[in-house]
Amino acid sequence: MAIADLHDLSVSLMRDLTEDEAKYAEALLDRAERLLMTRVPNLRERAHGEHTGIFHETVADIEAEMVARVLRSPGIYLSESEGEYSYRTNLKVASGLLDVLPEEWSKPVSYTHLTLPTTPYV
Repeated sequence: MAIADLHDLSVSLMRDLTEDEAKYAEALLDRAERLLMTRVPNLRERAHGEHTGIFHETVADIEAEMVARVLRSPGIYLSESEGEYSYRTNLKVASGLLDVLPEEWSKPVSYTHLTLPTTPYV
């Protein structure tokens, strides 16, 4: 079960979840947590050890933002244009991918960081 909940996700989206989004939201939050755990294996222990601490809250924020980027994605198109009008999706906001941004890995959490390993072979 993810550290983030549906309320955290709604806050990241700045709106209520639609009925369709609600069907997939918890599963996507769980996937987001598993992705974080590939780099921070003791994530759950640390987060639950500080249930109301900065680490717990920051992990919930990161998980919610990861899923929000998927739900904000307008589909398979990155940009469109018609005459003078053009539109381009900001991939940091709505990539459609369940991923962790580099700046999320480096957010300070309880005097430590969620950092990427220095070896490229992980």
